[in-house]
Amino acid sequence: ALAAPMRFVEERTVGPSLGEDNIKAGILSMELGMALVLLFTIFYYRLFGIAASLALGSNVILIVAVMSILSATLTLPGIAGVVLTVGMAIDANVLIFSRIKEELKQGTNPLQAIDAGYDKAFLTIWDANLTTLIVAVILYSLGTGPIKGFSITLSIGIITSMFTAILGTRAFIYLVYKNKKKIKSLPI
Repeated sequence: ALAAPMRFVEERTVGPSLGEDNIKAGILSMELGMALVLLFTIFYYRLFGIAASLALGSNVILIVAVMSILSATLTLPGIAGVVLTVGMAIDANVLIFSRIKEELKQGTNPLQAIDAGYDKAFLTIWDANLTTLIVAVILYSLGTGPIKGFSITLSIGIITSMFTAILGTRAFIYLVYKNKKKIKSLPI
């Protein structure tokens, strides 16, 4: 499609170990990134950060489980899909926790603030995940091998992160606070 002629300057053949090294480096960078995100989340949101961290860990386990069920291979683009999913999952939790903080600042009862935080953040989280899922489907339908791998991993991650961010963290928070009738404040 280019009008300019192509000429080869150099050609190299690489063995499979290069790809293996890249995947190991990708997984290591994902692990380090997740660790930093988890530390920040726990430091900033305390107990709620622990809930988000548990949800994030569950999310990654669910992604790997679904990929295993589908007999999908985790490739470098797939690792990028997981990394993007981690970012979106943390973003969902940050939205929820920010809404809870806003409710608390307005003087809302802590248990009602939790409910309101989840309820008010839901549509924003839903919209962000739905639009990303639509793009992932388009990438899958128009893309080739690596792009399809990225879109499959991203799609699985979006679905599992919606589940873990909205239901997982909420269940954990309710488990901690359900029997406490008079809560004066929340560690958030």
